[in-house]
Amino acid sequence: MYTRDGQIYIGLADQEPVTLQLNMSNRHGLIAGASGTGKTITMKAMAEAFSDAGVPVFLCDVKGDVSGLAMPGAASESMEKRIDKFGVRDRFRYQAYPVCFWDIYQEKGHAVRATVSDMGPELLSRVLGLTPAQEGVLNILFRIADDKGLLLIDLKDLRAVLNFVSEHRAEYAAEYGTMTAQSIGGILRALLPLENQGGELFFGEPDLDILDWMRRGADGRGIINILHSVKLVQNPSLYGSFLLWMMAELFERLPEAGDLEKPKLVFFFDEAHMLFSEAPKVLVQKIEQMVKLIRSKGVGIYFVTQSPGDIPDCVLAQLSNRVQHALRAYTPAEQKAVRAAARSFRANPAFKTEDVIMELGVGQALVSFLDESGVPQPVSRTDIICPQSLMGPVEESVRASSMAEDGMEKYDKYVDNVSAYEVLEDQAQLDAKQARLEEERAQLEKERAEFEKQKAKEEAAAQKQREREELAAQRKREKEKEAEQKKREREAERRKSQIERTLISTGAQVLKRGLLKTLFK
Repeated sequence: MYTRDGQIYIGLADQEPVTLQLNMSNRHGLIAGASGTGKTITMKAMAEAFSDAGVPVFLCDVKGDVSGLAMPGAASESMEKRIDKFGVRDRFRYQAYPVCFWDIYQEKGHAVRATVSDMGPELLSRVLGLTPAQEGVLNILFRIADDKGLLLIDLKDLRAVLNFVSEHRAEYAAEYGTMTAQSIGGILRALLPLENQGGELFFGEPDLDILDWMRRGADGRGIINILHSVKLVQNPSLYGSFLLWMMAELFERLPEAGDLEKPKLVFFFDEAHMLFSEAPKVLVQKIEQMVKLIRSKGVGIYFVTQSPGDIPDCVLAQLSNRVQHALRAYTPAEQKAVRAAARSFRANPAFKTEDVIMELGVGQALVSFLDESGVPQPVSRTDIICPQSLMGPVEESVRASSMAEDGMEKYDKYVDNVSAYEVLEDQAQLDAKQARLEEERAQLEKERAEFEKQKAKEEAAAQKQREREELAAQRKREKEKEAEQKKREREAERRKSQIERTLISTGAQVLKRGLLKTLFK
């Protein structure tokens, strides 16, 4: 409804429409203002307009109230007055928008996952805040994993490969370089905060196809993807991991687009100060680089925060389309912030920007967008158009119905495919089994040796016994032979004696006969 002739209708300034050129909306932007001044309403109205123009949108819902985009708005007296004020009665209707809910923690939407390999060593090093030495070790680790076919999908894969490399680092030193135990230990320690913040839910499969955020509904309106971020923004390591991965994935997947009639995708990051408040310098530099480069891919990024000072200057300089809601200036620091915000706009001779920033009411903002030539327009005091969807959180029944019908249920079930952890676990089990077999083989060899030793001992004893028995038998035989010999000798002596006696007897008789013969001759 709020899109016409390549322009997004944002509001009225002195009864003149204030519009954002669709072909300039990928030059990024900023929506700033104190709490309660209407930033979220502006963000929702812009998201609706982009959706009406057929541009897919991605929103980070940090308070849970942006989800109302999935339901029609509710009529009220104040809403009816604003509809008439903006002159859109003939076009306005309370309506729901095509919404797809996402949640890294998988509580309020479909799962958002990426693999460790998708993140890569460079981005992961920045997220973990590693030292140059530790980053070098992480690069070696990824290289070893590639060379050995070890898929790095989730954090347990990364831990498994870190432990594996730690155990074999001496073997890899000649080919890949020295890896100290201190650097590996530092990486393992750096993983703990990420794991504690829910990193095990973000890293895994099925990993998100970023093109699923770039869909249109059956009516041609762009799908508004809402990431439930109430818990996510409280965990800066995981939030930073997600943001860097998302930008890098878009930059790698999308071709150079040049100047388009409208962006391919628009992102809104609410409460952006939470992203940068604790971010290390290298992480901010990477975000700045991505913000600069991603514009050429046809992607627009809009940061929503309380004060422009919440955004690092290097990033703030890339945000060309500005919406500044009211700021309060009760302290010198706040007054300085107001002056800085005022100077960031192209001056309007009709008013003093610094004064108007503190006078704006709810739903009003100072607006300066790029014109068709890419030149910032003079700042205008603008009444922001009202959204057509519900201004509040969605009913849970509507959320569940939307999730059941959006075609993204393929991301709901975690798939634990075979990767580095399983391969190394299997290898460890095989190694343990092999070690047990070797131990059993050694034990068998030991038992066999003992058996052979015992057998030899028994055989030696048996041989000695046989020798003793043979010796005893021989001695017995010799004794028997000796006894037999003595017996024969005795028998011979006896026979000899008998013969002698016989001879004597016979001789005596012969002599007697001779004598008698002689006498009686």
